[in-house]
Amino acid sequence: MIKTTIRSGLWTCSRCLRQASRAREPQRRWLSSAPSAAQVDFSQIPVNYSPADLKHDDSLLREMFDSPKLKDPATPFFKIRDRENVGLFRNKYLTSPQGFLTFAEVTIRRAQKLVNKVVNASTLEDYKALVRDLDRLSDLLCRVLDVSDFVRVTHPDEKIQAAASQAWSLVYQYMNQLNTETGLSDQLGKALASPEVMASWNEEEQTVAKLLQQDFMKSAIHLPKGSRDRFVDLSQRISELGSSFVQDMQPEQRFLDFPSSHLYGMNPQMARRYTRRGVIRLPTMSPEATVALRSVHDEGVRKTIYYATRTASSKSIQVLEAMLRSRAELARLSGFDSYGQMALHDKMMAKTPESVHQFLLALSKHNAPLVEEDIAALLREKSKKLHSAAGELQPWDRDYYMEIIRSSMRPWRRNDDSLSAYFSLGTVMQGLSRLFTRLYGIRFVPRDTLPGETWHPDVRRLDVVSDTDGHVAVLYCDLFYREGKSPNPAHFTVRCSREISEAEIRELAERDAADIEDLPKFESPIDAANDGMHVSQQSGSVKQLPTIALVCDFENRARYTPALLDYYQMETLFHEMGHAIHSILARTSLQNVAGTRCATDFAELPSTLMEHFCADPSVLRLFARHHATNEPLPYEMVVDKLHVARRFEASDRENQIILAMLDQQYHSSLPNEEHFDSTSIYMDIQRKFGKLPPDPPGTRWQGFFGHLFGYGSTYYSYLFDQVLSKRVWQVVFSAGQNRAALDRANGERFKENLLKWGGSRDPWRCLSDVLQDERLVNGDEKAMRLVGSWVDKGNSHS
Repeated sequence: MIKTTIRSGLWTCSRCLRQASRAREPQRRWLSSAPSAAQVDFSQIPVNYSPADLKHDDSLLREMFDSPKLKDPATPFFKIRDRENVGLFRNKYLTSPQGFLTFAEVTIRRAQKLVNKVVNASTLEDYKALVRDLDRLSDLLCRVLDVSDFVRVTHPDEKIQAAASQAWSLVYQYMNQLNTETGLSDQLGKALASPEVMASWNEEEQTVAKLLQQDFMKSAIHLPKGSRDRFVDLSQRISELGSSFVQDMQPEQRFLDFPSSHLYGMNPQMARRYTRRGVIRLPTMSPEATVALRSVHDEGVRKTIYYATRTASSKSIQVLEAMLRSRAELARLSGFDSYGQMALHDKMMAKTPESVHQFLLALSKHNAPLVEEDIAALLREKSKKLHSAAGELQPWDRDYYMEIIRSSMRPWRRNDDSLSAYFSLGTVMQGLSRLFTRLYGIRFVPRDTLPGETWHPDVRRLDVVSDTDGHVAVLYCDLFYREGKSPNPAHFTVRCSREISEAEIRELAERDAADIEDLPKFESPIDAANDGMHVSQQSGSVKQLPTIALVCDFENRARYTPALLDYYQMETLFHEMGHAIHSILARTSLQNVAGTRCATDFAELPSTLMEHFCADPSVLRLFARHHATNEPLPYEMVVDKLHVARRFEASDRENQIILAMLDQQYHSSLPNEEHFDSTSIYMDIQRKFGKLPPDPPGTRWQGFFGHLFGYGSTYYSYLFDQVLSKRVWQVVFSAGQNRAALDRANGERFKENLLKWGGSRDPWRCLSDVLQDERLVNGDEKAMRLVGSWVDKGNSHS
């Protein structure tokens, strides 16, 4: 039985588990996969990455994403001739559905050899090698889990999806089997207790060893059998309850009926779609109901809609509270006072629920005066509308009057979509490459792909090239909409950075010499050590190259014109590329701390920071030009757009603060109490910490808060990284003043002090170094309170 609710042990990264915890419905997809090879195949010719090719690569980058579709119709994956098929991501196992199962079976055999080696370690040298052996074991299993998880939710071929799911299950079950045995944990404990072993390990190795030890502690491996069995049952129950909570959430009242005349103010075309015989029937949880709250003039109608959209069904509340009680019991069983304490103590910068509380209190305190200004503006607008003094703001007034104010701010002379003419996908990719070249000395180089290397003709491959280290990563971009594809933008690390030892290479050479049947044929032992995927050989060491997939869902309806992105799509691409750059630059020796495998509340900082870059005028001047006329973007168009979008930023922040506080309370010890009531807790938090009008009695919105399952006491990290990224933008990049957003010295400061470490160094130390602020170095409650104070209306430093 697969445990999917919390990280159940050593052998997979937290992102693997977060992916696993999502409930997956069977997905039917009709498209076949294809080799995605260009008309002229240069993929086997050695690439010249010399500076002389910079201009050529730059122009080719725009052409790659903006040119008309010239490729042939898709060829089914299983019809590519074996001698041509290089395998997905050039993994030579992955040339057919059966290849996924072979990959899983070979991986388990190799993993078991490592397990036996670790369990039988007895000499000092054995124990010195133990942390790298365990990291390699983790890497072997994550190789299958990561690629299978990506393929089963992204690949258009159902046979490949099914094979990837089966491979994933085989390896995940093996991982759980390891987590029922104490041998690995006991051996790691002996190594950590040896001063000689610890003295031989560098900072990265010590960090990984401690992370692995903490994972074992959280997996209940040392509990008595009865308690361990209960731990497994609870984990499965939480997974089932969480999936039900997210999938089956419903409002108490599913439809709302109004005479059509009562919805004056709503878009007439939208209203007509739901009108029958003079009655408009709105689905309660529809986007149209949300629009009606912003646009319908009748306050009584808005009040009715508000109540319905804020009241979850009693069943949803029962499922939520059962999940929270089960989590509280799981935490007690594992020796923690609360689920929040268990979730935070080793994988988050905050470390304790009290630290999170201090951050949120400080943030709320400094945000409150800004919310009061918002409320005053809304009351003025309401008074103007009523032609009399408005007594108070009602909950159903907020969105309505916010929209009136925002509408008055929008320039009447411009179409809101006119910005997209300056953001063709090719120019945005060009701009990202130019930005990274200036900041970090790396660029994107378009590369043709071989048959079987990608999963759809729309996928484009970019090699990431450093001006000092050569080829440093491979990036596959699957950016266009297609039927059956997930609409959610995402960054997947398919293969992490990791140093491959000489012993591994010798082992693979011996295996190849034995000519084992049914295994792929590799060009060399080094090729075999990374399954045929790319490696780097710099400074005398061999490393796995980070292999990354970026997935978006951009429309590309026109066959002979480029895909045009609206501002928020462009911002999304910058955000996801922030994750990618973290994976690219944090090329550690151990995979457990490579790239984004760091503290969860730290991982979003680089990506959120990129949202500041995409709004900066000097950055936009690098690429934002009209796709037809080549005229540069008038920056005032962006200013107008952001001025409107950020008008009620403080009010939006207050809502996020309250939700983060709610998440903390729900994962405290409160669910252990006999009369635990999730509704009264939510109402109390709103009244105590909110300036905006709280939800009225009778509502129970928490039944729609699906993130309670996926985040589980870490929802605050969204706010935390917003504050941190803004601080880095202000302090390191001077908020873009005097072209500081393009200054190589600033980029190097960010890379050397933060990005390149991945999860191998204390994130508080990284933050303290990059901001040059010693107040942060201890990462205690005082530091969390300080971060919470970094909210103001302007951009001043304090």
